[in-house]
Amino acid sequence: MTTALENAPSSQTPSPAEPLPHQLLAVLGQHRMATTHQLHELLRPGAARQTVSAPLNKLRGDGLVDYTVLPASNRSRAWYLTSEGARLIRDFPALRGRPAYPISSATAASLKTPHTLTVLRAHLAFVTDARRRGDEHGHLDWTPEISHPLSDGERIITDAVMHYTLIEGDERTKLRAFVEVDRATMGSERLASKLIEYARLWSYEPQPVGRPRSRQPAAPGPVWLRWYPVFPRVLFVLTGSSQYVLGNRISDLQAMVAEHPLVGTLSRRVPMGAAVLEDLEDRGPTGDVWVPLAGGTPRPWTSL
Repeated sequence: MTTALENAPSSQTPSPAEPLPHQLLAVLGQHRMATTHQLHELLRPGAARQTVSAPLNKLRGDGLVDYTVLPASNRSRAWYLTSEGARLIRDFPALRGRPAYPISSATAASLKTPHTLTVLRAHLAFVTDARRRGDEHGHLDWTPEISHPLSDGERIITDAVMHYTLIEGDERTKLRAFVEVDRATMGSERLASKLIEYARLWSYEPQPVGRPRSRQPAAPGPVWLRWYPVFPRVLFVLTGSSQYVLGNRISDLQAMVAEHPLVGTLSRRVPMGAAVLEDLEDRGPTGDVWVPLAGGTPRPWTSL
């Protein structure tokens, strides 16, 4: 089978820029699913819509992607990788170590669309703001569904891990965040209990069991140091209900910080905040839209 990637123009000196079909496959491998509009805004903002839709249709003809039509959306399409597309991206350098989960049918895709596309909406708010400010945050700087071990064999799965470089004059500051996207589909107490899991991850130091003496001992310290130089910020993005209801959910997050000893300790070491998704889209994540969970007035996420 001849793929769209194989049809890309060739030259004696390969271009360092990835062709758009390659980028489309990488985004779908990273984010699991995206609408045509989201792919357009991520990869070719300002270009004609056909710039993205034409290669998507070519990739579909090659059997690498498929789509489901979103309900009540004027036939908007949500794209995802097929099994063949997932097999192909395993060798992409940017996605090494990122498991590819192909979606077997449009019906299976429709079950995943609400949460997956909402998480990508949050990412787009940061991407758009970064472009406006001149910061560094691209389409692969947001990795959904990241799992980390906790004690007792449990794991925490965060909706996304964000990498962001804040640029102010000659100074570049690397920022990271765990992002939880809440669509008001779970109880408020269950949402707030996610803070306990992050506090457990922050404090968890695995104890070696049965390690042979000939091997070097594991590096001391909490388990998160395997992946991050500092513990990422914890950000909650809320949507799916009225401002009144979402405000109450933010208050419940703040109550968990005030009442749970380990969460309270975490809040004194790690910036944590909550914001409404529509506010991020309207005013940008660096607007005064984030409520600090440890208390205080709304501020940019970079100032939590």
